[in-house]
Amino acid sequence: MPITKLEEMFEVLKSKEKKKMVAAYAVDSHTIDAVSKAIDLGIIEGILVGSKTMIEAVCKEENIDINKFEIVDEENNVKATQKAVEYINDGKADFIMKGLISTDIYMRAILNKEKGLLPPKATLSHVTVVDVPAYEKLLVVGDVALIPAPDLKQKMAITGYVINAAHALGIEKPKVAMIAATEQMSAGMQACVDAAIISKMSDRGQIKNAVVDGPLAFDVAVDKESVKIKKLVSPVAGDADCLVFPNIESGNVFFKTCTKFAGGELAALVVGAKCPAVLTSRGDSTKTKTYSIALACLMS
Repeated sequence: MPITKLEEMFEVLKSKEKKKMVAAYAVDSHTIDAVSKAIDLGIIEGILVGSKTMIEAVCKEENIDINKFEIVDEENNVKATQKAVEYINDGKADFIMKGLISTDIYMRAILNKEKGLLPPKATLSHVTVVDVPAYEKLLVVGDVALIPAPDLKQKMAITGYVINAAHALGIEKPKVAMIAATEQMSAGMQACVDAAIISKMSDRGQIKNAVVDGPLAFDVAVDKESVKIKKLVSPVAGDADCLVFPNIESGNVFFKTCTKFAGGELAALVVGAKCPAVLTSRGDSTKTKTYSIALACLMS
């Protein structure tokens, strides 16, 4: 059965082997609390890299048992992030998480040509799973945070990544909507052209275990009534599992609207590296970070 709510990930993971997660510069209460909750849920073993003094202070203030973590003492945030990456490369952890560091520091360590986590010729992307009350199931979306203006090749990679995430959530043949400003084919709009090409690749079996269609405007991608009114015939329209956005602006506005205006929750990862990399904002809630850890466990 597919997972239809983010909370359901925890129950599914209870029957699976625990993963080891390493958190880079995990010295803030949100990160430590999220790792603590994931450990209590029985889905991970947690390694915290960062200032032991700061970690001890947070655990004392939050009444968290510090003995549940493996702690690697490192005062410097850059060195702490590099050590976390080393844990992945040395096979000591299954996936990595960002703590109280900037995305720039985190990504530099992952992208380091000699000691990073990026395979040759790989495309890094960002996958977000959105749980919004207005939709009856989860939406897997990309890319809302890393690739500003993806070209055709990058959109193909993003499409593959959202499909992989959907499979991890138990959706056997996800329906992928290539989002544009219109569902009408417009040769003058690059988003429409790229969407049409990738959709045709799906039609011809070049994209496996998914159904891809586009261009699709957002309304017809997720709303059956809009599909009916517009008399659109599509295997995806009105019932999308995944959305591939044409640029970072549209994707970023979408997911922030879901959380800030529509009461949505989310889980977010960087994909395309040697392992999933949990990438949430420093201001994100403990719940968001815990959901993201659970998603990384499913995708590891």
